[in-house]
Amino acid sequence: GVPLPLSPVEHHYAVSHPLEGAWDGMPCCRDPDGTIYWRGEGDGVLLGAFQAYTKPWNVDPIPADFSFQLLEEDWEKFEVPIREGYRRLPGLEQAGFEKFVNGPECFTPDNQFLLGETPEIANLYVAAGFNSAGIACSGGAGKVLAEWMTGGEPPFDLWAVDVRRFASFQNDRDFLKERVGEVLGLHYQMGWPNREFETGRDRRRSPLHDRLAARGACFGNKMGLERPNWFARSGQTPQLEYSFGRQNWFEAHQAEHIATRESAAIFDQTSFSKFALEGKDALVLLQKLCGNDIDVPLGKVVYTGLFNQRGTFESDLSVIRTGEDSFYIVSSSAQRIRDAHWILRHVEAGQQVKLTDITDDLSVIGLMGPNSRQILNRIVPEEFSNFSFGTSRKICIQDVELRAARITYVGELGWELHIPSAGAGIVYDAICEAGQDLGLVDAGHYAVNSLRLEKAYRAWGADLSPDDTPLEAGLSFALAWDKKIPFIGRDALLQQKDTGVCKRMVSFVVDDPDQMLWHDEPIYRDGICVGYTSSAAYGHSLAASVALGYVRWPEPISRRFILDGHYEIDVAGERVPATAHLKAPYDAKRDKILG
Repeated sequence: GVPLPLSPVEHHYAVSHPLEGAWDGMPCCRDPDGTIYWRGEGDGVLLGAFQAYTKPWNVDPIPADFSFQLLEEDWEKFEVPIREGYRRLPGLEQAGFEKFVNGPECFTPDNQFLLGETPEIANLYVAAGFNSAGIACSGGAGKVLAEWMTGGEPPFDLWAVDVRRFASFQNDRDFLKERVGEVLGLHYQMGWPNREFETGRDRRRSPLHDRLAARGACFGNKMGLERPNWFARSGQTPQLEYSFGRQNWFEAHQAEHIATRESAAIFDQTSFSKFALEGKDALVLLQKLCGNDIDVPLGKVVYTGLFNQRGTFESDLSVIRTGEDSFYIVSSSAQRIRDAHWILRHVEAGQQVKLTDITDDLSVIGLMGPNSRQILNRIVPEEFSNFSFGTSRKICIQDVELRAARITYVGELGWELHIPSAGAGIVYDAICEAGQDLGLVDAGHYAVNSLRLEKAYRAWGADLSPDDTPLEAGLSFALAWDKKIPFIGRDALLQQKDTGVCKRMVSFVVDDPDQMLWHDEPIYRDGICVGYTSSAAYGHSLAASVALGYVRWPEPISRRFILDGHYEIDVAGERVPATAHLKAPYDAKRDKILG
């Protein structure tokens, strides 16, 4: 009963007749553009391929006695790799091939394997779906899985391969047959920034999807849900054109970013993970799990991290107290299964707690920008005039009851509206009508990313991981050290507080306005490599690329150490000067948020 999203494809190679100059110890060579590789095989050559699209093995069910058997030859499917092989090794054409090998091989929806404890059954551990990399990964995978099993937690950040990164709906066979045919070819394809999967799309949609598509949305996919990345401008096709420099959406993204800062923008944030936690022991459980204090007045919004015994992040999320014994939890899109598993595994015997995943029941509309209050007050007069930051309340818009929360992930005055999915379109239409003359624009998740980076807001999976503590991440303000119920990881963090941190999250603004950062660029301090960027985007309010990244040093790092250094970011081999900040490069005093 445990869903493991993997599915087999047909994977091919051919072995030539004897070829002059070939020997068994020939090095393995690759031609990614031709999607082929070759190596010695006796006195011949083995020619294999990772084609852009391959055939799923369409057998259902797989025979119970099938083990290390081969499938029928398929020379037609292998026609292009053979042609590329002839181009690279002309002798192959004369020698010809003596053997064709076609075997099934398992792939996952994202080209990473599955590792770890399943959320459905405690102490059931998985290592599967190694996507042609089983031999290469075997030693490390075995080691970390053993450590996970004996320690009860991943020994370090294994989120990229964690079995909990998928939901059960991603184990759909039709979806998998589409997706795995594309995934195999990713081994040799260019790793473009922001590359989106092309197969298995349009299976889960926000209630606003058709409205957003009509307004020019170019959609990406997160946790199986289509969501807008950016909106095409007049005459532009909403389609990605990849590049390592400025991509084709740069100007459209600029318009969305600037509108959020200067007027208002509306965002579809429905992909958030959302949970209801109820029961007389709900507060006790949350106080144990959360670094921040959750015992707050009704309607209060609390930003907090969840930590393991090492004091490193398991998640970061927002908690809204909706009653004495009830809470609404909002987390990142990818954390849906992981967060639920982490919370439930810490429920003790006899505790009265109920966790309900309500992700699909609610849509989220973000309205952000200096004109956001004026727009909302046109719809619900004066409702938003006396609405404190960090609080939430129930309101009605066009007879749709929803929860409004005054919080922001983009660094502007704004609200998140959490709406029953059936009413999302009604609320969206009302906001668009009210904001027509106030500069309201539709904006996508690329704008969310650049806006939050200007404000140095951290993102799970990029800037925060199970390798990072809140002290290293600069988030100690969200720790309640003296709660009556100590949170998990508190002792480890108190020790780190005493000894100091040897890495520190820093915000960087590149001096050259023409340079484009994406993430994972090396960071140099006074000529010494001290880390790499964890996330980056072009910050249009700053007219420069902006990034977050950890600066590492063998000894504890002081504030002075960070600010006294001369920094450069390595962009494709060129070191570009950058300015380091320990406060947000944009609106450091939060005047725009609190106004």
